[in-house]
Amino acid sequence: MAAMDENAVNEMRCPRCAGAMEPHAVGDVRVSRCVGCGGVFLDRSELGLLSEAENDWHRGAHSQTEPVPRITAGMTAPPPARPRARSFVETLFG
Repeated sequence: MAAMDENAVNEMRCPRCAGAMEPHAVGDVRVSRCVGCGGVFLDRSELGLLSEAENDWHRGAHSQTEPVPRITAGMTAPPPARPRARSFVETLFG
């Protein structure tokens, strides 16, 4: 789990709305979340951890994995399917 100094988060202000930031758990990663606009801010290591989790999701590490389509010139739209999470990260904020 990425360590986050809670005092540093409380001192940070949102660059979008100047709201207060609070720590927020996203899976095994703690990110900064604005209490005003809900924006999520993370540092490079947190982004790396979330990227690894996303890659694991698409490798089939999760039972609800939706395969990533390969884009080709002759593609047509797939038939309608039941709604699923499009990614690991989407399930964390849903």
